[in-house]
Amino acid sequence: MAINLLEQNLEAITQTLARLQKEGCNDEKILNELREERDKILKDLKL
Repeated sequence: MAINLLEQNLEAITQTLARLQKEGCNDEKILNELREERDKILKDLKL
């Protein structure tokens, strides 16, 4: 995957995660999946 695409996905996941948390989402499964995907992208980008 291109770095730009990874960065775009990272930004989208981070914003989605923040919005869900702000709105009080209690579905830990969804939140954890988003966190795991975010961590995977950060690892791929070596950040």
